[in-house]
Amino acid sequence: MVHILNLQTQKRNQWIDITSLIEGFLQNFQFKDGVAIIYCPHTTAGITINENADPDVCRDLLRRLDELCPWDMAQDRHGEGNSAAHLKTSLMGSSQTVIVKDGRLLLGRWQGVYFCEFDGPRSRQCFVKFIG
Repeated sequence: MVHILNLQTQKRNQWIDITSLIEGFLQNFQFKDGVAIIYCPHTTAGITINENADPDVCRDLLRRLDELCPWDMAQDRHGEGNSAAHLKTSLMGSSQTVIVKDGRLLLGRWQGVYFCEFDGPRSRQCFVKFIG
C-alpha cells in the first residue's frame, strides 16, 4: 500500500518537516519493523533528512542553496525559468529510505525528514511506502 501526503507549500523555497506525518502512518497501520521509502514525484521538489531541532539549519541551507543555484542566471535556457529549482531538487534527491524499528522511524536524535519545495507555492504530493 502506498500512502499519500498532500502538502500545500507557502513559499518559493520551503522545507516542511514531514517526520510526524510519516510516523502517524506507522501508528495508523500498526507497522512495526522494516523500511519506509519516502518519494517525491515532482521535478522541482525533493526529500532530504537533516537536523530538525534548530530552525536556523533549514534557513541556512536554503540560503546556501540559493547562493549555489541563483534564479537569475542569464545562461539558463529552460523556458519555464525555473532551472534553479531543478538543480536544487537534483542536489537534494527525490527520495529517502529510513529503517523502521518498533513502529518508529530510526532517525538520529536531531534528524527529521523534510519535503523540500523549490518552486512554490504549490499543491504537492509525497508518497510513502512501508516494506516489512
